[in-house]
Amino acid sequence: MAKKNLVILTGAGISAESGLKTFRDSDGLWEGYNIEDVATPGAWRKNAKLVLEFYNCRRKNVSEAQPNTAHYGLAALQQKFNVQIITQNIDDLHERAGSKNVLHLHGEIFKMRSEKNEELTYEIRNDIKFGDTAEDGAQLRPAIVWFEEPVPKIEEAIPVVNNADIFVVVGTSLVVYPAAGLINYIKRDTPAYIIDKNIPYTSSLYKLTTIQKPATEGVKLLTEMLDKI
Repeated sequence: MAKKNLVILTGAGISAESGLKTFRDSDGLWEGYNIEDVATPGAWRKNAKLVLEFYNCRRKNVSEAQPNTAHYGLAALQQKFNVQIITQNIDDLHERAGSKNVLHLHGEIFKMRSEKNEELTYEIRNDIKFGDTAEDGAQLRPAIVWFEEPVPKIEEAIPVVNNADIFVVVGTSLVVYPAAGLINYIKRDTPAYIIDKNIPYTSSLYKLTTIQKPATEGVKLLTEMLDKI
């Protein structure tokens, strides 16, 4: 019998338990910085060195972080389901935990690209320095989707969501668009689960089960529920 398509949308809440700060904490800051100063095209034009320094620190943080039991739990579901993870996170913790199919909506911290051509991308494990250039001679920048920039991967994610037999949300507040809008593409009769410490409001999921727990505890409960399917 063919495996069911299990599609999982993850956000900052799953990585928070690995010690990575959530994108926007209660004080509106990310690691002490205003988002507008480090994660927008305007910030890049105003002070590229500061933006590079900020993401160099994030890259170091991710390098030092380890996947948690929620990451491993989602990877283990591949034994029973055809799992596709769609993540808003820029870290590689899903991959390190063993997940094979991961779509990064907002880019990846271990990639960099030409500031002029987003198709010119390269792997990066250390720091990007001001003056480092791509093949086209343009300054290299993190291959991250900043606020105010389009999210090209969303078009790839929509049909994946539409083909889901089961849909799961883990650790996201469903307020960042267009990612949050993906739930509108779930078929009406598709069972859906939301795992979060604070369950976000949604009116578009009909067969919804909520698990009001941190990601590590919630994924364990989810696994138990899915074992009964």
